[in-house]
Amino acid sequence: MRVPATPEVTHVLIVEDDNTIGRHLDAGLRGHGYHTTWCRTGANALAEARATPQNVVLLDLGLPDVDGIDIARTLRAELPDLLIVILTARSDEIDIVAGLDAGADDYLVKPFTLTVLLARLRAQLRRRPPASRREEGPIHIGDLTVDTSARRCLVANDEVTLRPKEFELLAVLSRQAGTAVSREALMAQVWDENWFGSTKTLDVTLASLRRRLGEAADAAPRPLDLPAITTLRGHGYRLESATPRQASQADPDR
Repeated sequence: MRVPATPEVTHVLIVEDDNTIGRHLDAGLRGHGYHTTWCRTGANALAEARATPQNVVLLDLGLPDVDGIDIARTLRAELPDLLIVILTARSDEIDIVAGLDAGADDYLVKPFTLTVLLARLRAQLRRRPPASRREEGPIHIGDLTVDTSARRCLVANDEVTLRPKEFELLAVLSRQAGTAVSREALMAQVWDENWFGSTKTLDVTLASLRRRLGEAADAAPRPLDLPAITTLRGHGYRLESATPRQASQADPDR
């Protein structure tokens, strides 16, 4: 009988059709205290994720029955708090952007070492909201409400569905509304304090967040008092104080 997911046991679903890589991941993660389940097809992975609580999914994109991008999109829609890490040989920027936009939290290009994977997992799991944050009250900025305990974003009392990293990015900016937050600070607080390399994932996530908030504002029946996210060239971003705008107006910085 499988042990239920708990804070003490991290359950990892490995979705990998290559036997050598799958065995390596399964043995390596088990050897470091993770509870693992290994699936070789997308269909089996979806069935397992729906049937058994999981904390993490390590997802290959080149599966024999379905593209991993579709699996990531489905898992994100059905299990919004799941940590999804894509492991793939696809290294083009367009593939990385597609994976992150489909809902992945991280993207590792093969070949990679187990040491690097373990470090990235530890960093990502540290980014999960701690239990203490559940006591925080909602943050209200004009017509925007960010409820960190319920992980809900409301625009004029209508809920806006955000991906985990989009919500965490908005939560960090909301807690520091009116303050300039550097790219490095955002990467450290939302992704990994030891992050190195491109911060393209921040740009993709921020653009998607702006788009979702903008669409919600455009759909509102009245002008909204909604804060804008300003790009600070060469530094980072700032969530502004809310200012009235017409629902049909476009944010020039989106």
